[in-house]
Amino acid sequence: MLFNPTIAWMTARGLFGRRRFLLLLPLPLLLVALAVFARVTGINTGDWAPAVINGLGITVLLPVIALIVGTGVLGSEIDDGTIVHILTKPLARAEIVWAKFLVASGVTALTAAIPLYVVGVLAQDFRFGLALAAAGAIGAVIYSAVFVLLSLLSRRPVLVGLLYVLIWEGLLGNLVSGTRVLSIGQYTLTYADRFAPTEFLTANVSLPVTIVMSAVVTVVCLAFAMVKLRSFTASSETS
Repeated sequence: MLFNPTIAWMTARGLFGRRRFLLLLPLPLLLVALAVFARVTGINTGDWAPAVINGLGITVLLPVIALIVGTGVLGSEIDDGTIVHILTKPLARAEIVWAKFLVASGVTALTAAIPLYVVGVLAQDFRFGLALAAAGAIGAVIYSAVFVLLSLLSRRPVLVGLLYVLIWEGLLGNLVSGTRVLSIGQYTLTYADRFAPTEFLTANVSLPVTIVMSAVVTVVCLAFAMVKLRSFTASSETS
């Protein structure tokens, strides 16, 4: 599986050149603003940190950013038809998916990790900030694999992705214990809690299960995306 810098550069340029990228800004700014406000006004850290970090940062900010970016790196090209030009090039489909995935992971990780780091520092210390940033980056990789695949499976990937984030990750993942082992948000929480244990976060999934499931979800989604892109090529050429 080779990295194609040309595809990656085209993807990044297209992503940053679309208005969709502006949608990435409000949530990070809101997250930091809430943490700064709570710190300046002297609100007890234990009262605001869990809600801001887990309730907004890990449960909402991270998956929503991953959804916007992950469905945008490939889904937008499918919508406007430019994907056909890429597929006519002598490129392995694995190369295309891999480049799209790496760009999505990198942009999502950067956009989510920075505000999580700032909030972690404001809530506790630099170590906690780094733990949140690292956990957010890992979560970004897993979410990106899922949403890149979703852009190939659905004609409305953003809508389907929002339903997934709100219902599975937001509602069931936090309330129903049986679904937590299949929640990427819970994996992110576990990583953060292991990197820098704190009273503000409580992991509900063990670290071994988290590591295994993180790898399984990422690999399976990427493999399925590569297979799906091959079938997409065949159907496009015959239609």
